[in-house]
Amino acid sequence: MIQVCLNGPRGAGDSPAVPMSPAALAESAAAAVAAGAAEVHVHPKTPCGSDSLSPRVVAPVLEAVQAVVDVPVGVTTGAWAEPDPARRAERIRSWTALPDHASVNWHEDGAEELAAALLERGVGFEAGVWSGTPGARRFLRSPLAPHALRVLAEVTDPSPATAASSARALLAELGAAHGLPVLLHGEDAGAWPVLRLARRLGLDTRIGLEDTLLLPDGRPAPSNAALVAAARAQPP
Repeated sequence: MIQVCLNGPRGAGDSPAVPMSPAALAESAAAAVAAGAAEVHVHPKTPCGSDSLSPRVVAPVLEAVQAVVDVPVGVTTGAWAEPDPARRAERIRSWTALPDHASVNWHEDGAEELAAALLERGVGFEAGVWSGTPGARRFLRSPLAPHALRVLAEVTDPSPATAASSARALLAELGAAHGLPVLLHGEDAGAWPVLRLARRLGLDTRIGLEDTLLLPDGRPAPSNAALVAAARAQPP
C-alpha cells in the first residue's frame, strides 16, 4: 500500500507544487489516487499556511478531499499545530468533520490522551514512531498500542547513504510491534532509499510532497501524483 502525504508542514515557499487550500488539496488528492495512492494523509492549513487542528480549518479540507476520493483520508495531530497537549485533545473532541484516521506522534507529550480522544470519536490512529526519539519505547509499553491502526515508522535520517540503515534500526527497535501493520517511510534525501527498502521488505509505505520535493532522478516533483507514479515504478 502506498499512502500519499500531500503537503506536511511545507508551504508554497518550498515548492509551487505544494497544495495548500482545500480545493488544491482535493485536486492533488484525486490525482494522486488516480496515480495509485491507496490512502491520503493531509495537513489542514490556515489561510496564512500554518498547520491547524481547529474544526474551522479541518472540516473544509476533509469535506473537499473526501468528496473526490473513495480511499481513507487521514490528518496530522502534530504538536507544532497545537503545542498544548490538553488543547490538542480538546480540538479533536470539537471536530465537526472526521477523518478516517489521524497520526499521533508517540514521542510528543500527551500522545496517549490524544489517541484516546480519537478512539472516543471513532477515529483510528496511526502511531507515529520517529527514529532518534523515545517514541518506540513509549508506544510499545502503552496500553493503547494494540488499538492502533498501524505503526507509522518515520525515519528522520535525511542522508541517502544511511537512511536505510536507520530504517532497519528503527524496525528492530519496534520488533513485533504487537503484530500491527507497519508503514515505513523516510524524508528528504532519505525518502527514496527508505521507500525502496519498504518495497523490498513488503511493508506499506508513503510518498508525497511532505516527504520529498524531488523525483528519484533528482528533478523537482511537479505534483504528488508524479511522486506516487514514481513510487509505484520502483522495483520491489
